[in-house]
Amino acid sequence: MSGATTRVFVSRLAGLAVFDPSGDQVGRVRDVVATLRPSGETTRVIGVLVEVAPRRQIFVPMSRITSMDRGQVITTGVVNLRRFEQRGDETLVISEFLDRKVRLIATGEEVTVIDIGMEFVARNRDWVVSKVHVRKGGGKLRRRGETMTVAWDNVEGLAAREDAAQGAANLLATFEKLRPADLANVMHDLSPKRRHEVASALDVDRLADVLEELSEEDQVEIVGQLDDEKAADVLEAMQPDDAADLLGDLPSHEAQKLLELMEPNEAAPVRRLLNYADHSAGGLMTTEAVILPPNATVAEALAAIRNPDLTPAMAALIYICRPPLDTPTGKFLGAVHFQRLLRTPPSALVSTVLDKELKTLRPETTLADVASYLATYNLVAAPVVDAARRLVGVISVDDVLDHLLPEDWREAESPEDDDDPDDRDDRGYGPDATGEIPVYRPRPRYGA
Repeated sequence: MSGATTRVFVSRLAGLAVFDPSGDQVGRVRDVVATLRPSGETTRVIGVLVEVAPRRQIFVPMSRITSMDRGQVITTGVVNLRRFEQRGDETLVISEFLDRKVRLIATGEEVTVIDIGMEFVARNRDWVVSKVHVRKGGGKLRRRGETMTVAWDNVEGLAAREDAAQGAANLLATFEKLRPADLANVMHDLSPKRRHEVASALDVDRLADVLEELSEEDQVEIVGQLDDEKAADVLEAMQPDDAADLLGDLPSHEAQKLLELMEPNEAAPVRRLLNYADHSAGGLMTTEAVILPPNATVAEALAAIRNPDLTPAMAALIYICRPPLDTPTGKFLGAVHFQRLLRTPPSALVSTVLDKELKTLRPETTLADVASYLATYNLVAAPVVDAARRLVGVISVDDVLDHLLPEDWREAESPEDDDDPDDRDDRGYGPDATGEIPVYRPRPRYGA
């Protein structure tokens, strides 16, 4: 690896962009793969785990990496797109080593792993795990213990994975900048035990955001392992429609128990949503939307959609209703498109720029009709009103896509996957019949 650093701490690799020689981004580093060896033997780093579109993790051998300098990873441009599958003698260094309790051989003192250093050995051109950055337990007069870096063979407890206590704080710190969807992808690939540790360590709001991006199976597993109070708090922090979907997948007695633990004002909209059929507008909608009275100004409307917690779809339309403004509202008067707000003086009333021709959906409208409606009118969100013309909820296009795509769409393989069992590289993935490994070029999941 000419012109590159010869020692790297793995936490600094997490999240780094991976590029090919021409400057096209391949993906982002999510972990480092090493081969486990008995205590006293060298642990070799064999590659990195790279996340590529669409939310899929592939293995890139260290032999394909030419540089890890200046906050980026450069590859030779030839990578195999087959989904990574961990083998029995392999470990994911970031996911499985950080926060592990180990023992210093010299003193017998128990310490916590906070980082792992790997080093390039020019003699055989291998990367090996060489250093362990640890933290000692804090004393009575200090909140955090002393940190130190020791040689890999000066600690015990990392050579085998069994019975090794491991927390999640440093792992979460490594991935703190990930978007919820990306962290959800990382959690999906963890072992069930590790996934539970990470979920327990996440704060309520962060865990709620991540759960909304996970499959139903993973959601049920994680919530089922939380204590009831935290599970109820997480449901309160989720969007009402996502909370209702999750509760609908739980056993009825568990769902009822969690609803009773939720704050009444948080549980009420979720209970209403549970009354609707799954594949109806009522079952798809959320009860939270940007709702204003007709005498609100354009400036007030623009301020409302600046809320960073709003998704782009939910900020696309402002719904104008008579009081009360909580769903179910007073009479629904119409909606205002945010582009129209940008072309209107801030002092004008929103009632002067209403789209009164916007058609509405009813709670019983089917999923197919909802999708057709959004496509026909080129909308990313739509109002749902009841027989009394009260706004009861809002449907966004992402909710519709979640129900239209196959249940396993998060796991779907890309068409570029090479499934020829005869293709092998130095880990078992490799060149095709022409001797070339496919070059990855990022592109949209759906062709234009």
